[in-house]
Amino acid sequence: MLAAQTVLRRMPVGDAVVEMILDLVRACRPGEAEAGARVNDAVSWGPGPRAAQALMLTVRARALLDGRLAPSAEDVRALARPVLSHRMALSFAARARGESLMGVIDSVAAQVTRIEAAA
Repeated sequence: MLAAQTVLRRMPVGDAVVEMILDLVRACRPGEAEAGARVNDAVSWGPGPRAAQALMLTVRARALLDGRLAPSAEDVRALARPVLSHRMALSFAARARGESLMGVIDSVAAQVTRIEAAA
């Protein structure tokens, strides 16, 4: 188990994936420059810095379990929900409108990964 943790923490992560993770977490925080109108309107509080650390470890684990040598943008998209959902909260107004936290996370993740892929 300790050997697996060591391998996981030493797995290289490309700069594009690192930037994608950081941009995604920042874009989910209301009031941040990276946050869009939907996040500012619908999210009461967003993920902290540890969310980026958790997402980094989980994308590495997914890549390792899939037999890949490095995580990809698809790993970030796939793991955004489970990593971020309990680190954010919808505003009362957003809940009253019927918005879902998963919908907000999905839209931000899609936007961030699309922007990073185009760069």
